[in-house]
Amino acid sequence: MPQIVECVPNFSEGRNKEVIEAIAAAIVQTSGCSLLDVDPGQSTNRTVYTFVGSPEDVVDGAMNAARVAHSMIDMRSHHGEHPRMGAMDVCPFIPVQDVTMEDCVACAKEFGERLSVELGVPVYLYGAASNCEERKSLPDVRSGEYEGLTDKLNDPNWKPDYGLPELVPHWGATCVGARKFLIAYNINMLATKEQAHRVALNIRENGRGETKEGRLKCVQAIGWYLEEANMAQVSVNITDSEVTGIHQAYEECVKDAEELNLAVVGSQIVGLVPLKAMLDTADYYMEKENLFILEEDQKLRLVINRLGLNSLGAFSPKERIVEYMIQPEKEGPLANMDVRDFILTVGSRSPSPGGGSVAALCASLGAALGSMVGFLSYGNRKFASIDSKMRSLIPPLYKGMKDLVPFIDADAAAFSEFMLAMKLPKKTEEEQKLRDEAMKQGMLTAIKVPMCVAQIANGMWPHLKELAKVGNINCKSDLQVGARVLETGVWGAYYNVMINLTQIEDKEFTDKVKSDIDAAVALAQKERDEVLSIIEERK
Repeated sequence: MPQIVECVPNFSEGRNKEVIEAIAAAIVQTSGCSLLDVDPGQSTNRTVYTFVGSPEDVVDGAMNAARVAHSMIDMRSHHGEHPRMGAMDVCPFIPVQDVTMEDCVACAKEFGERLSVELGVPVYLYGAASNCEERKSLPDVRSGEYEGLTDKLNDPNWKPDYGLPELVPHWGATCVGARKFLIAYNINMLATKEQAHRVALNIRENGRGETKEGRLKCVQAIGWYLEEANMAQVSVNITDSEVTGIHQAYEECVKDAEELNLAVVGSQIVGLVPLKAMLDTADYYMEKENLFILEEDQKLRLVINRLGLNSLGAFSPKERIVEYMIQPEKEGPLANMDVRDFILTVGSRSPSPGGGSVAALCASLGAALGSMVGFLSYGNRKFASIDSKMRSLIPPLYKGMKDLVPFIDADAAAFSEFMLAMKLPKKTEEEQKLRDEAMKQGMLTAIKVPMCVAQIANGMWPHLKELAKVGNINCKSDLQVGARVLETGVWGAYYNVMINLTQIEDKEFTDKVKSDIDAAVALAQKERDEVLSIIEERK
């Protein structure tokens, strides 16, 4: 998988369309960078850009954007609701895929140094990029804002990490950091700026400073007034959504608003948001309201409705959820084929897709039939007494069905990886060594894929057995077919593992894998018999 770093620079310009577009163009024109989102704000007079790329490319993209800002933004005439200290106010680097926080710290330090040297501006490191505890928090680093920057630069304790401690009037200073994904989230209130800020002080982690601690960890918040919408907002930064979820920030604001007799009228996510944060919020409302929802798009619809995310403009998951932006296609070409084309492809004069892909499909269909029987037993007045049971049985079967689908393509990809390795040159000793290693890795992948299929498939048996005991008896044949085809998927995995093991010379490894796959087949046979026996005994 490619290395992906996210960069979210914030520029102190949200009104001048020419400047906003010029900065966006600089990012787009950077090789290897993909611009995902541009979010300008009139009242904040600030634009948040979100783009991704390799560690090297995002640093180049940030530099190109900074050069444009350096020539087009003048902080001496800048005013807005959002705290700021520079033209390029803040530039964080965030790990997304196959990169560590340390990698992002390296990006921040490289960018900070390049920015200070090329543009001659002061740069402060924050978050994970800073070794100084007093500079970990962005609000602490940005305290005093642009207007207080001269005094800060003259304070030996606030010497910049890069660049001279001298004010560059038209630029100010820039905060560069590495951090986890930050969710910029605003709760809309029919209130004054002061009332919104009062709520913000109650919920944010720092509370009212030394006098009172706030309620929510990993939350920064202020209140401001949104002139263009004629309402106030509690502007929240959630720095770790695993500690404090979006729903918690929203519900706490609603609670305080009710105590102050204020109306909450929806909310707004600025920039992008991780899928998990949205699904965690869906889980909260599903549990709170005793709802039963499985489809991801329906869960997102629930969140959009409960948080009022469409209140200031349409919230499109495909354009606002980072995973959807980076990897819009979850399945490969085989899984996206229609049934007829897949069958014809399997039946063609080609070794791939072959038995491994078909085994994954069989296992997925076995779980799917179990899920179907569960759905046909749920929400039916005749079987109302088992609704709660179905709510616990359907989700794992439904998840197993979906989890197995990518292995249809993964098996074909593993075969292709091995075949490509075989075609590598082998004229020299070094080439032969590289070829042998590539073939070994390809074969290991070809073994791991069916092993995963067998493991996931066998995880379905406990749920199928419970379903066989209480599910809609009119679906008896569907469950019988499901049990048989699920077992077939495990057998298919077995045969693929065994044939590929002959290519591996490591006896300790092969003995362990053979023992595991033998046990998987034995379990599948035993569980199949139990499911079929339970069904037959029911009248």
